[in-house]
Amino acid sequence: MSKKGERVTLPTPKTRNQKLLINALVNRPLTVVTGPAGCGKTLIAAACAAYLYREGRVEKIVITRPTVPVSRSIGFLPGELLDKLMPWALPITTTLEDFLGKGEVECMLKNGKIEIIPFETIRGRSFDRTFMILDEAQNATVEEMKAFTTRIGEDTTCVVNGDISQSDLDAESGLSSMLDVAFKIPDWIDVVEFTVDDIVRSGLCKELVVAWAAVEAEACTVGLPLQLRS
Repeated sequence: MSKKGERVTLPTPKTRNQKLLINALVNRPLTVVTGPAGCGKTLIAAACAAYLYREGRVEKIVITRPTVPVSRSIGFLPGELLDKLMPWALPITTTLEDFLGKGEVECMLKNGKIEIIPFETIRGRSFDRTFMILDEAQNATVEEMKAFTTRIGEDTTCVVNGDISQSDLDAESGLSSMLDVAFKIPDWIDVVEFTVDDIVRSGLCKELVVAWAAVEAEACTVGLPLQLRS
């Protein structure tokens, strides 16, 4: 953990794709990153946000993510808007605390240097000299993705981060559409696609991702004629 005012160093990449992601976030205005759980996508995004903030290349950090629960809702969340949104942003804010210190992050939240913004209020905003993070982007609708990415202003770095295989939407994922957009303007947008080989959370996490994919693939073949099953 660095002290206030000290330089923040970039995280040491553990895989080739992590190195590509770090390089993209430091040098490109918009990066789309996809891949399975456990690859370090969110951690690297937050770490690079801390680095660019401490280096003075951005003046604030904006965090948003779809408020789509992975399971049945726990119901109404009490408190002010920030209190309601904080549980969704914890994976990012805790990493920011690791790099900037808990006290500085708390201060940044109070003075608006870190904003946690729901999609409902993002229209009409413009973010200059900002590090924008959209986490769990597979659960953003196409319209939400369009609204978020068109907020990018001057000298801003933006990362769209998600795992298409874990989308909880009934409709098309905005992350899929964002990949189509990215490939149309490669001079502005980098795409980094992680695979199971990039999973660094734990050996068990890697095996679970592979096993779940196999089970889901088998389930998709149920009801198909035997000759069409793989």
